Amino acid sequence: MRILVVTAVAVERDAVAGSGLTAIAGGVGPARAAASTATALARDAYDGVLSAGIAGGFADLVAPGATVIGTVSIAADLGAETPDGFLTLDELGFGSSTVECDPVLVGWLRAALPSAVAGGILSVSTVTGTADRSAMLRGRYPDAVAEGMEGFGVAVAAAAAGIPFAELRTISNPIGPRDRAAWRIPDALAALAAAGAALAHHA
Repeated sequence: MRILVVTAVAVERDAVAGSGLTAIAGGVGPARAAASTATALARDAYDGVLSAGIAGGFADLVAPGATVIGTVSIAADLGAETPDGFLTLDELGFGSSTVECDPVLVGWLRAALPSAVAGGILSVSTVTGTADRSAMLRGRYPDAVAEGMEGFGVAVAAAAAGIPFAELRTISNPIGPRDRAAWRIPDALAALAAAGAALAHHA
């Protein structure tokens, strides 16, 4: 099974690619990630696409250093603000703001990473930095466990190419007030490297 792993930045790519997996640094945010993924899929053949990297996690569900397997990728801030609250693309009638992760790829991830937590992963263009926004997202998406910036972009590019998609994240910080002292980026990168090694072993 040949998998393309798409990360945001080089340090994430290098953590994954150290295990021999094919990985690219597609850029930060959903637009750059989608463009990079589409370009890579047009150039070569793959059996699946995995969006991977470090992320924030909801603190009552996952701690820094934990690994998360996505069951669905959610464009959490793609929609419209109204006096009555936020409307998703689905509610606006403009398409879907979710992409389900491929069950076969999710099964592969679960087999390789049995201690990982599974759940929805939010894709945002602006990282959450307040308790109010964290609470709002948790209330709107109660099944979500983590927040990243690229998953939905990678997902829609994979869907357009007819390629199975899944998402994998390792947790670097709690979602909420921006507190750099609480970040555990080295731990998250170490967990990402370990996940890459486990996946390479099960490929």
